[in-house]
Amino acid sequence: MGYSQPWRFVSIDSETAREAVRANFAKCNAEALATYEGEKAQKYAELKLEGLREAPVQFAVFTDVATSVGHRLGRRTMPETLVYSTVMAIQNLWLSARVLGIGVGWVSILDPQELCSSLDVDPRWVFTAYLCLGYPKAVSAQPELRRVGWEQRNDEARRVLHR
Repeated sequence: MGYSQPWRFVSIDSETAREAVRANFAKCNAEALATYEGEKAQKYAELKLEGLREAPVQFAVFTDVATSVGHRLGRRTMPETLVYSTVMAIQNLWLSARVLGIGVGWVSILDPQELCSSLDVDPRWVFTAYLCLGYPKAVSAQPELRRVGWEQRNDEARRVLHR
């Protein structure tokens, strides 16, 4: 990684930019809903999947995959570490926010190309995440998707392999 610091946080402040993100989400969410049927479609339609109107602070986060910072150290064999580094920056922001009682939501139901175009970002930046930050109305120790019965914990994912 060579201390590349490839993350690029773009603060989404203008109503025009926020409306473009909301329209992007609405289109992608409708397409996603259409892939479900019956009870699963009903449950999907009831999920709270974004806070695009409520969140006072919103960031589009990108990875600058063309950065020369760090002199490409470690990227010849594992170029994906740039994206991993950006995700770790997001994790650090998330944990810091939670300590302060600030909620963070990761909106993943977006078309990345459309988002990059509407925000007019550097074409060498790869969209990594869209984050909504704000004080939650309620706090729960259980993830919402588990609480509403969308998905249960995957015990296989928690299993540690010993070799």
